[in-house]
Amino acid sequence: MYARSTTIRGNPQAMDDGIAYVRDTVMPAVREMDGCIGLSMLCDKETGRCIVTTSWGDADAMQRSAGSVTEMRQRAAEMLGGDAEVAEWEIAVMHRKHETHHGACARVIWAQGDPAQLDRMLDTFRMRLIPRIEELPGFVSVSVMVDRQSGRSATAVSYDSRQSMAEAERPGMAMRQEFSSEMGMDITDVAAYDVVLAHLRVPETV
Repeated sequence: MYARSTTIRGNPQAMDDGIAYVRDTVMPAVREMDGCIGLSMLCDKETGRCIVTTSWGDADAMQRSAGSVTEMRQRAAEMLGGDAEVAEWEIAVMHRKHETHHGACARVIWAQGDPAQLDRMLDTFRMRLIPRIEELPGFVSVSVMVDRQSGRSATAVSYDSRQSMAEAERPGMAMRQEFSSEMGMDITDVAAYDVVLAHLRVPETV
């Protein structure tokens, strides 16, 4: 399975209008496209940064949709008052403890590693890290998306509330530092978001 993420660093005051546009216009249109599995939207209303991710059954379906979503992406960027940064990924890991509900949030960790070591990293993540992540307070789900050519990865851990995510911050950071050091990866960014739309519908891979 594959995903396309669009990151917009926009105006916090325009966030509600942008969310409404993605929910009411973009999501219904995208979900009708061949091979689409779903859509999610993460937002930081304080900074205006948001990430819209669409998921696809295979790489061909993702590529076929590219032209159809361009205009909607540009419109969303205009409404939010920022430029759109697009990335395409393979969805390598998806594990849910339960479905996402209102009030959920997510911490996203971006990393850079050796492309030749990605499979080793993913195997280690599945076997050793997921059981520990499941024990974090308020854990809901975890996903790992990778770009095999560049070695980049994006890991999203979602929680049932901001309070749970805050309680999980210290043990989560310790795991992140331990894992990245062992795997020879560089953590390039970490950010927290509210989960405003949760319709990605990617099947379990663990």
